[in-house]
Amino acid sequence: MTELMERLENKASTAAATDSEATLGELMSAFEEFKRTNDGRLKELEKRGTTDALTEEKLGRLNQVLDGAKAAMDRIALERSRPALEAGRPDLGDEYKDAFSAYVKRGEEKALSIGSNPDGGYLVPAETESEILKRLTQVSPIRAIASVRNISTGLYKKPVSLTGPVTGWVAETASRPQTNSQTLDSIDFAAGELYAQPAATAAFLDDAAVDVGQWIAEEVNAAFAEQETAAFVSGNGTNKPKGFLAETQVAEGSWAWDSIGYLATGVSGAWPSTDPSDKLIDLVYTLKAGYRQNASWVMNRKSQGAVRKLKDTEGNYLWSPGVTAGAKPTLLGFELVEAEDMPNIGAGTTPVAFGDFRRGYLVVDRTGVNVLRDPYSAKPYVLFYTTKRVGGGVQDFDAIKLLKFSAS
Repeated sequence: MTELMERLENKASTAAATDSEATLGELMSAFEEFKRTNDGRLKELEKRGTTDALTEEKLGRLNQVLDGAKAAMDRIALERSRPALEAGRPDLGDEYKDAFSAYVKRGEEKALSIGSNPDGGYLVPAETESEILKRLTQVSPIRAIASVRNISTGLYKKPVSLTGPVTGWVAETASRPQTNSQTLDSIDFAAGELYAQPAATAAFLDDAAVDVGQWIAEEVNAAFAEQETAAFVSGNGTNKPKGFLAETQVAEGSWAWDSIGYLATGVSGAWPSTDPSDKLIDLVYTLKAGYRQNASWVMNRKSQGAVRKLKDTEGNYLWSPGVTAGAKPTLLGFELVEAEDMPNIGAGTTPVAFGDFRRGYLVVDRTGVNVLRDPYSAKPYVLFYTTKRVGGGVQDFDAIKLLKFSAS
C-alpha cells in the first residue's frame, strides 16, 4: 500500500504524458482494493455492529490513493492541453505583446497607451487573458460547470420569467378570454474586483527566455481560482460573487423562487442507519427532468470519501472513478465535481449539492485583466498588482438542490 501511494505521488508531481495508462491502471487497482476492504467493513458491521480500527485506517489510506491517482490524471490532462502564448494582440496591434513585455520587464511604457486602464495599469495581451480564464476553468470547479458571460460594464442585469402566460383550450367558435401576462423579474450580477500581487526579481525579468504573459498567468491563476471558488460556493455577495450556499435554504416541500431547496437526511450530522444511499437517489429526483440531463454532484474530498462506501440495494457501488485523463468520477451515473470549499458533513450542514449548474449558476467576467508594475514597495522585488473583475450568483433557483444533514 505504501509503495502504491508513493508511485501515485511521484506521478502527480511529474505528470508525464506517458504516465497516463499506468496511472489509470493504478487508479482502477486502488478502487478494486477499496471495494474489497469496504465489503469486509460492511460484513464486520453486520456481524458485530462495529468495525476494526485497522480496517477504517486502511480505507482512509485507500481514499488518499484514489485522490492521488485522480490528481495525477488531471495533471496529465492539463499538461497536454497547455498552449504556448506566442501570438500578438490583434485588437491592439501586433506590437502590443512586445510592448507589454518591455513594460513588465523594464517599466517601459512606450506603445502601451492604447492598452491603458483609467484606474491604473495596463491590459494584459489577449492571449494572456484567455490563458488565465482557461486555467481558472480548469482549476476552479464551479466555474467549469457554471454558465460564464463576458460583460463590458460593472453590472449585468438578467431578466427572468417566473411564470409564463396563462393558456387554455376553447371550442372553435367560443370567445377567447384574455389571459394573464407572464411575470418577469430581473437578477443583478455585480462584478467585484479580484486581485493578486506576484513578485519577481529584476534578474528573473531580465532573462530573455521568460515569457512574461505565461509567467503572469501561472502566478495569478491559483490565487484567483482559490478566491473565486470560495465565493461561488459561499460568498456573501458584498464586493464578491454570491455563493449558492449563501442563498436562503428551505425544505423542498416548501420551495419557492429566491431560495434553494434541500432534502434532509433525517439524522442530524449523519447518514440514516439504514439504506443511506436512498437519500442520494431521492435528491436526484427532487430535480426536474429537464435539469437532470446535465446535472452534476458537488462536494468536497471528505464527503466524496464517505459516498465511495455506499452501495445500492443490489450491492453495486454508487461511486465510479473516471477512466480517462481529465474525466470526472461519477455518482449514480452523474459527474461528481470536487470543490474543497463545500462544508464537511456535520449537524445542519449542506455538504452535497446536485443540479444543473450551467442553468443554475452564472459567472460574469468583466472584459480585461490589468497589471500595474510596482518596483518601489518591496525592493529588490518588482510587484505586479494584477486585477480582474468577476461576479456571480444563482440565476435559476430551481436548478440546484442540496442534501442537508439534519433531522428535518
